[in-house]
Amino acid sequence: MSDSLIGHDDDVDWEDDGELRALVHRLCALDAENEWVEFKENNDDPEAIGEYISALANSAALAGKDAGYLVFGVRDGDHAIVGTTVDLSSQKIGNEDLRPWLVRLLSPQVDFGWAAVDVEGARAVVVRIDSALSTPVKFKGQEYIRVGSYKKALKDHAEYARRLWKALESYSFEEGTAAADLTVEQVVQLIDYPAFFTLSQQPLPENRSAIIEALEEADVIRHDVENQWRITNVGALLYATDLQRFPRLRRKAVRVVQYEGSSRVVTKREQEGQRGYASGFQGLVGYISDLLPNSEVIVDGLRMDDLLFPKLAIRELVANALIHQDLAVTGTGPLIEIFEDRMEVTNPGVPLLDPLRFIDGAPRSRNERLARAMRLHRICEERGSGWDKVAFEVEFHQLPPPLVEVHEGHTRVVLFAPKPLNGMDRPERVRAMYQHACLSYVSNNPTNNTSVRKRFGIAKKNAAIASKIIREAIEEGMIVAYDASAGPRTIRYVPFWAASDR
Repeated sequence: MSDSLIGHDDDVDWEDDGELRALVHRLCALDAENEWVEFKENNDDPEAIGEYISALANSAALAGKDAGYLVFGVRDGDHAIVGTTVDLSSQKIGNEDLRPWLVRLLSPQVDFGWAAVDVEGARAVVVRIDSALSTPVKFKGQEYIRVGSYKKALKDHAEYARRLWKALESYSFEEGTAAADLTVEQVVQLIDYPAFFTLSQQPLPENRSAIIEALEEADVIRHDVENQWRITNVGALLYATDLQRFPRLRRKAVRVVQYEGSSRVVTKREQEGQRGYASGFQGLVGYISDLLPNSEVIVDGLRMDDLLFPKLAIRELVANALIHQDLAVTGTGPLIEIFEDRMEVTNPGVPLLDPLRFIDGAPRSRNERLARAMRLHRICEERGSGWDKVAFEVEFHQLPPPLVEVHEGHTRVVLFAPKPLNGMDRPERVRAMYQHACLSYVSNNPTNNTSVRKRFGIAKKNAAIASKIIREAIEEGMIVAYDASAGPRTIRYVPFWAASDR
């Protein structure tokens, strides 16, 4: 059987022995010299397995495949199914299980998993390894590749290294395949097409051919060989009826965790999303809102809209996390954590823009197709004004300023519950002052003692408190006087980066 007939196996149900058995047969039918599949009988040496994961991830990327496979219980020479005694799930290296040991020594992180199945009375173990995405996968700091049927160090094969880097640089996760070799019936089961038409403000077609045509035009699906169809990664991420049915996208489903109190010690509730980002967005925001306690805080006559946090701020932060995540990061996805005093929104990847310039910076997205669809569906802002809206809502409700943290390849935004000014520490006051100056600047409004008093709910008679906050922000280098020669009544301030505009 030729490689082209193998297709992609991301739609294999790894808990279904029948599908696993069929996968083994398809792999065994491949030509002997195949660089993204390796057959073994009983060699379960952990070091060798780690090296093969690196080699097969890189070779799969080079071959344009979504995954590589290491199959135990099949003879390499003739691909006969002979059975194996390998048991990876119970294997240990010292006191450490095999999987965490491998994860710790592989970089960058790559998704892999294994399953055992009985094939023709013989036990086989299939290890599936996602292809490398942005950079070659290393094991113990060394990159490997398959040259013919042999595992080699990539550094010793310059031509392979050149071709691999070229393949990785041109790869777009959004254009990748989430599921392939699908019939029309399977497509309409996997894609929430009614939601697609509703969000697109189009009437639902009366026949399936028109449905398929519209999905293809939107690049949700693409035509495959022999009248079959494949669903793109971006199509599944946006409109999946259940992301769990797309193995490579399972970990990219949004997870919502609610905790007892202000720590992660006790989990009250945990829910993993199923639907695509676009089709399930309203439900996700509603679910988060339902978990939030009502606010009973009234500041200067202002009462929050029955939620601990403004709903518009929640919506914008969640949308930003979905759109700006680094889809090339495997094994993790967007995470919403709810505490009694804050909400944390975390997404994989570091921001493309300096967090200090979130409010005024020009919009940039690493996922253009995903972002465009979310904008067309009116889920996020067209011109990158989402952060402006968050800042406005926080100021309007006189909340503590949101905090942006970049840590271990992830971006986390923390939205805090109401807190009186005397409960804020200096870093919070400075951050609030800086964000106020940014928002005022982009709105063409002055930042002065009067605006600061309004931001923090400070009475006019306590203007000295506002002056102190301004002074703290100046000392930290976050704001500067627009015209230092102006008198106390007319002086105004701008963010540090706006000083050159004077």
